[in-house]
Amino acid sequence: MRRALDRPSVQGAAFLVALLLAWEAASAQGWLRAFAFPPPSRIAEAAVEMVVSGFPEGLRLWTHLLVTVGRILQGFFLAMALAIPLGLVIGRAPVLDAMTAPLVTFARSVATLSLLPLVIVWFGIGELSKVVLIAYGCFWVMLTNTIAAVKYVDPVLVRAARTMDVSGPRLFATVVLPAATPRLLAGARVALGVGFMVIVAAEMIGTIQGLGALIMEARTFYRTDISIVGMLALGLLGIAFTSGLSWLERVLIPWHTGLAGVRR
Repeated sequence: MRRALDRPSVQGAAFLVALLLAWEAASAQGWLRAFAFPPPSRIAEAAVEMVVSGFPEGLRLWTHLLVTVGRILQGFFLAMALAIPLGLVIGRAPVLDAMTAPLVTFARSVATLSLLPLVIVWFGIGELSKVVLIAYGCFWVMLTNTIAAVKYVDPVLVRAARTMDVSGPRLFATVVLPAATPRLLAGARVALGVGFMVIVAAEMIGTIQGLGALIMEARTFYRTDISIVGMLALGLLGIAFTSGLSWLERVLIPWHTGLAGVRR
C-alpha cells in the first residue's frame, strides 16, 4: 500500500479527486457561482448531453472532435513537410542561415492570431483559412528547431565520421540526421502545442463544427458547462497527441533516454 501511495501517478490522481471534491463542496455551499464556475457534477451532465444529444444543432462531441483533429493534423503535417526539408538545408548552409535569420526571427515573433483578418481576406472563412493559420503557426516553430538541430550537432561526431571517409550525403544521412532527430521531435511537440492554441481562434470564425466553435457557441448561449467540456476535450486531445509523439521518439531514437532514463 505504501509503495502504491508513493507513485507519482497515484498521488496525482488523489490530488485531482481532492480538488474536484473541494470544487463540488464550494459550489454546494454557494461560495462559487454556478454560472461562472459550474460544479464537476454539472460539467459531467453537460458531457453526457454532448455525447447523447449534441450542441449546437445536434452536433455531438465526436463530430467536434473529429473535425478539430482533422484540421490540426492537416496544418501540422503541412508545416512539417515544408519546415523540415527547408530547415535541414538552411542549417547545413551557414550563408543561408545568416541570410534568413532576420526573416525567421521576425516571422516567428509575429503572433499567429494577428494574421487572422488577413487570412480571412486571402482565403475566405472556409476550411483552407483554418488549415493555413495552423500551418503558419507550426511552420516557424518547426523551422527554427530544425535549423538549430542541424547547427548544433556535436562536431566530434562529424569529425569522427570523416576520419572513416564518411562524407557528403552519407555523412548527413548516417550522422547529422540521427543526431538532430531528438531536437526535431522536441520541436514537433512545441509546434503541435502551437497548433492547439491556434485552432481555438481559427474555429471561432465561420463554422459551428470543431471544439473551438463549440466553446464559442456555448459562450453565446451562456453554457459555461459546455465550454468547459470543450476545453477538457482539447486538453485530452493534446495529451493523446503528445503521448503519440513520445512513443514515436522511443521508437525512432531508443538510445536517447535523457536524465529520466538515468533515474530509472
